[in-house]
Amino acid sequence: MRYLDPKADLTFKRVFGEHPDLVMSLLNALLPLSEEEEITDIEYLSCEMVPKNPLRKNSIVDVRCKDKQGRQFIVEMQMIWSPEFKQRVLFNASKAYVRQIDTGEHYELLQPVYSLNLVNEVFESELEGYYHYYKLVHVEHTEKVINGLHLIFVELPKFTPNTYAAKKMQVLWLRYLTEISQHTREVPQELMDNPQIKKAVTALEESAFTDAQLLGYEKFWDIISVEKTLYSSAERKGLKAGMEKGLKIGREEEKIANARNFKQLGVAADIIAQATGLSIEEIEELG
Repeated sequence: MRYLDPKADLTFKRVFGEHPDLVMSLLNALLPLSEEEEITDIEYLSCEMVPKNPLRKNSIVDVRCKDKQGRQFIVEMQMIWSPEFKQRVLFNASKAYVRQIDTGEHYELLQPVYSLNLVNEVFESELEGYYHYYKLVHVEHTEKVINGLHLIFVELPKFTPNTYAAKKMQVLWLRYLTEISQHTREVPQELMDNPQIKKAVTALEESAFTDAQLLGYEKFWDIISVEKTLYSSAERKGLKAGMEKGLKIGREEEKIANARNFKQLGVAADIIAQATGLSIEEIEELG
């Protein structure tokens, strides 16, 4: 049996965008919900994710839904990490929050928005854990919370099932996302023993997709590879430009320091100018 990677646009939306029971199971497993808060029904919402940054336009896959209480859930698969991603997540969650009511309606109608972000790269290298939960809390009294926005980031490369104490379904879903790929030929039995995970695995069988869909799947990974290359190149260019700017500033500061020392020693301005490259006017202005 041949399978596809669940993190691709085609497969992620096939599994979590077409099966309400599966996305509901994923959300209940990965969101910070108590037993009383668990989701019992799901209705899909239209997606409007079209990032303006051309380097990010193909690397994000999302599914949006809400339950009967009105709570909204945004599930995103982020293939390439970028520094602006957290701000974009906050912006989209805030936009979903404020759009719940029209002008003049009561604020108590507002329901929480949960943004679950599965990231295929490590972005918090200084932190040990793979699970990062953000919400609005009092700085000094963290038990005081303003409910509304819940942002959850999961670093998939950091997850290993044997080193973290997590809910059983959380472990199974994260194993599904990290262990199944186009190289998988045999799925671990403990995954297939769970009915929901088995259903999600079956949805990845290569035979379930048309030739055109498989071409699109390959195209997705080609695009991701190109985007990674472009982003890496942009980072290197930015780093190089920053270093060159820093060196230039350092050289200028060194010139000024040398000129100031020469001036204090009583060296003539024209000689200082020849030695440092500064103009006589610049040298005269030095204290």
